[in-house]
Amino acid sequence: MRSDPAASAAPMRGLGGPLRSTEPVRAALAPSAAALLLEDAADLLVVHLDFRAALRTCERAWQGLAEEPAGACLEVKCSLCVVGIQALAEMDRWQEVLSWVLRCYQVPEKLPPKVLELCILLYSKMREPGAVLDTVSAWLQDAGNQGLPEYRALAELHLRRVLLPLGCLSEAEELVAGSAAFSEEQRLDALQAISTARQQQKHGQSGSEETQKLNQEGSSSHKFLSLLTLLRQLWDSAVSHFFALPFRKSLLAALLLCLLVVRFDPASPASLPFLYKLAQIFHRIRKAVTSPLCRLPVHD
Repeated sequence: MRSDPAASAAPMRGLGGPLRSTEPVRAALAPSAAALLLEDAADLLVVHLDFRAALRTCERAWQGLAEEPAGACLEVKCSLCVVGIQALAEMDRWQEVLSWVLRCYQVPEKLPPKVLELCILLYSKMREPGAVLDTVSAWLQDAGNQGLPEYRALAELHLRRVLLPLGCLSEAEELVAGSAAFSEEQRLDALQAISTARQQQKHGQSGSEETQKLNQEGSSSHKFLSLLTLLRQLWDSAVSHFFALPFRKSLLAALLLCLLVVRFDPASPASLPFLYKLAQIFHRIRKAVTSPLCRLPVHD
């Protein structure tokens, strides 16, 4: 049950003696008031499913706690952040989570381990682990965080959910080798996972190169076949047009075409093989034209 507002306000009146007329009234919320807003935000989130109102309530509480000392109400601040993250995710605004929590804590190194864990899990689940890469790396490199009991779990989570999926294998090896948080067994398991990921990465690159090569060969073959088809169509068209002309005109057209295109010298020895082939072509054309199938019936 909530405490009586009068009773909650009593400690505020007692802090530092009675307020004088010349003293400014503090706008910051007392820790008890922030806890009440946290309870309201949780009710709006879980019971009423009013995610927008829950987020606004968390922000109101945060504005009040902004003027509090850095070490005061750490648990309340973290809980407000957790409720806000859940509200943003429920509204399908998960892309704003990281920037929202950084507005609350100013720098990545000051994020509570629970909040950082939620960010890693959220962006990993949404297949955007790269969004938290710099933030988590900065948190892990901070000397003040390396003595926390949650450091080992967060380092392993960062390795499995962020570095390995992104293919940051060198960074993963540096994390495992340079961190004293891993036990010897955990270190060996992590190095084995990194080695497996490197082999998969090499196989994937070789497979993509082979696929690209096959696609290029297939494209070249397709272009070559298309060219052959076009040449055949042009040849068939030229032959049909040629046979549609009278025989004498066909011979004359072929001879003129050869003279204009080739421009050979009939008296040159080098032109003799060409003349021989040309004579063979004329002989075949005449034989085809004078065949019984090509003769028209003559009527009296």
